Amino acid sequence: MIPGGAHTYSKGDDQFPATAPRFLERGDGAHVWDDRDRRFLDWTMGLRTMTLGYRHAAVIEAAVEQIWKGSNFGRPSRIEMETAEDLLALLPSADMVKFGKNGSNVTTAAVKLARAHTGRDLVAICLDHPFFSFDDWFIGATPCHSGVPQAIRDLTVGFRYNDLDSVRRLFTEHPGRISAVIMEAATSEPPRDGFLHAVRSLCRDNGALFILDEMITGFRWHRGGAQAFYDLDPDLSTFGKGMGNGFAVSALVGKREIMELGGIGHKRRRVFLMSTTHGAENHALAAARAVMRVYGEQDVIGHMWRVGAALIEGLNEAARNSRVSDHFTAFGYACGPQFACRDRDGAISAPMRTLFLQEMARHGVIMNYVAPSLAHGPAEVDVTLEAARRALGVYARALEGDVGSLLEGPPLKPVFREYN
Repeated sequence: MIPGGAHTYSKGDDQFPATAPRFLERGDGAHVWDDRDRRFLDWTMGLRTMTLGYRHAAVIEAAVEQIWKGSNFGRPSRIEMETAEDLLALLPSADMVKFGKNGSNVTTAAVKLARAHTGRDLVAICLDHPFFSFDDWFIGATPCHSGVPQAIRDLTVGFRYNDLDSVRRLFTEHPGRISAVIMEAATSEPPRDGFLHAVRSLCRDNGALFILDEMITGFRWHRGGAQAFYDLDPDLSTFGKGMGNGFAVSALVGKREIMELGGIGHKRRRVFLMSTTHGAENHALAAARAVMRVYGEQDVIGHMWRVGAALIEGLNEAARNSRVSDHFTAFGYACGPQFACRDRDGAISAPMRTLFLQEMARHGVIMNYVAPSLAHGPAEVDVTLEAARRALGVYARALEGDVGSLLEGPPLKPVFREYN
């Protein structure tokens, strides 16, 4: 009934091992239950949205209270202004905000604003960052470009992270045509030699906008996002995921002179920015306000960094003890750890990753993504490491023999592939 079996490709069967739950029915704290009432410790946390944990009381209560007042009206609601004030107070780089429902809404709106502001057509994306939007301007630059006209695909160009020459080359090869550079501040690899600030300077020198995608880094790296973490001043930036702790809310924020192009009070050519029936759903904004209050009252960010650091250290110790440390490594920023699975030749291996996730799920832990939350603590780390020790024992056997014989289903596949 549903193409792909899910409404997000990252939730599809081809992204999970055979031992993972097929359907999830409820969540509480750091745990989820499937349709057979089996309990799992979860590190994916709603694709990184649940920074406070499932069923967080303050967030649920705020949303329910607003639902009883009304979730949508025919005119703006005061909570739109209040949420805007709360968010902008965290972001010195931004003067105005437009709310959306997902990341694609706001990154695409940012690209449209950049093109309108500069009068240019090209957008430069970081090729090492996995996802910016399901819209044509980005998807056309991936292997999944079926249905995207070549004329649209030609308007997106790419550069490499930490390769400033590749950014310079784009401005040289396309003089006066690049409207914006859009990127995350970082994923797992840290910026080197002032890369981020150098890209920002190149944008200014060449008349392009600098757009920072904070969908993952926002509400995880720092209360003010990666831009506060790295002291960056983007022209536009986008937020979502942890902003609503599972409720559908995202935000495009930026400089007034750019954002106002999407308004109705100026005499310039009008930009039809975002106009959606549910764009400022009141209960989702109430949830976002509650999230920001909790962040102000508790050290949510510090907690996520500490939990992630303990997990990275413990996973790497387990790998050493299982004699697979050359083939399994946990790394990255502690607030959002990652891990690499390699075969006996040292190559990144989908079958080996599938095997590890298969064995983790067998022992009650889901961790296709690692997204520490306020609900994860020492007890959850201990449970995870015990499961990892068992999983890495099987992993070691696979390195000595045939990984295929140990898999209970097909290996995971990349989301971005030309054919199924």
